[in-house]
Amino acid sequence: MSTHVWALVHAERAALVDDLSRLDEARWGTPSLCDGWDVHDVVAHLVDTAKTTRLGFVTGLARARFDFDRQNTGGVERERGARPAVTLERLRRVAPRTSTPPAPLDSRLVEEIVHGEDIRRPLGLTRAYPQEAVVRALKLQARTPASFGGAKELLRRVRLTATDADVSTGTGPRVSGPVLSLLLAVSGRWAALDDLTGPGLGALAEHG
Repeated sequence: MSTHVWALVHAERAALVDDLSRLDEARWGTPSLCDGWDVHDVVAHLVDTAKTTRLGFVTGLARARFDFDRQNTGGVERERGARPAVTLERLRRVAPRTSTPPAPLDSRLVEEIVHGEDIRRPLGLTRAYPQEAVVRALKLQARTPASFGGAKELLRRVRLTATDADVSTGTGPRVSGPVLSLLLAVSGRWAALDDLTGPGLGALAEHG
């Protein structure tokens, strides 16, 4: 099973490298869906997380005084090259890695898909993600507490139903839409709300 998940992760990394290789340098400065980060910052973050090991995550978090935001900022500063081409080459080199922080393996799918959209949507790029990968990522977010970036508490108040995949999760007023947009919304990406409908949309918007 882990081999299969890593194959999905590696495919997403390769696809992103391919998309980024076609960008001119100016577009790397485009604001991403991650508040305060541009495209270049998100790519640097993906380099950092691809290199993170279980021990490295714990020691890095301790150095950041157990502040996740500070830890992430430090990783971006460390891995962001002087030019986009440098950072892209770093991403290309780490793409085959199978190291991971102390988190469920499907968290690597959340990382690659959500951050992939953080980059692609503002640039007007699209990708047909494998449905299995998106569904697995959504299900993980559904059982992950908000303190770890998930939506477990939210899904006690709304029910998410995908219109393009066989997945429905949560309790309460319904929110419907593409499974990718549901994943983005529960991951705090406001841009995805326009793709969704249903009486639970207000509660979901509050979460975003």
